[in-house]
Amino acid sequence: MSSRKLLNAIKEKGKSIEAEMSFFEHLEVLRWHIIRAVIAVTVFAILSFSFYDFIFNQIIMGPKSLDFWTYRMMCKMGDVLHLDGFCVERIPFNIINTELAGQFMLQINSCLLMAVALGFPYLLFEVWLFIKPALTDIERKSANGFVFYATLLFVIGALFGYYIVVPLSVNFLANVSLSDEITNQITIDSYLSTIATLTLGCGIIFLLPILIFILSKLGLMTPQFMRASRRYAIVIILIIAAIITPTADVITLLTVSAPMFMLYELSIMVSARVKKQRDLKEKEFYNT
Repeated sequence: MSSRKLLNAIKEKGKSIEAEMSFFEHLEVLRWHIIRAVIAVTVFAILSFSFYDFIFNQIIMGPKSLDFWTYRMMCKMGDVLHLDGFCVERIPFNIINTELAGQFMLQINSCLLMAVALGFPYLLFEVWLFIKPALTDIERKSANGFVFYATLLFVIGALFGYYIVVPLSVNFLANVSLSDEITNQITIDSYLSTIATLTLGCGIIFLLPILIFILSKLGLMTPQFMRASRRYAIVIILIIAAIITPTADVITLLTVSAPMFMLYELSIMVSARVKKQRDLKEKEFYNT
């Protein structure tokens, strides 16, 4: 009897050791994914540093220039539609630096932000490589194109944020004037954080269909639930749009929230497609 207990104890100990080894193996794999992701971000940061004059003058300071693409298009639309005041004629604020290391940190922070934006597809690829071994063959086939579609949605969202949300917000905030005695002197940190938050925030929000696809695959989201929750989703979308747009301008709020409404409807279609495929597979399984 004691020998049997001893054998059972040895088996249990072997199982626990095997589980611990598997856990540490996963940690080792995750560590190398993180290391490669950090290396990729570092490489893109070095490239951004090499082309910093273009990045600063054309990208970071672009929304402050009247020659920015969005402002030129607004002027053309104003001329065509005969809308007075639609053309942006001035952006009345100055950018200042208030810290000794401010401009140096601006260069570092902006290079890192550019590195994350440029390296986002590779970061998604590393995430895919990490979760891929845990998926079944059917799940891998259904998740094909994850990196491509997620990257595409992120790029569209980031471009929408940079060319639509950012200039509208900058133009509105710059022209808010409570008194002629007040001069807008904006710190470079505030300006950069606004540009980065709106651009990257819109890019991440545009990943909503991918998130819904994953939740639908896991059975945690259904199209019926999303349709029934549409009125609550509208309120949440308006709240999110109000958070990521630091303006009280209704036009900017609606401009940001409109694509989010469309993304929500697209997510319902994605969830419905996933449910339809799952129902067909269940029907084939029970018929056989």
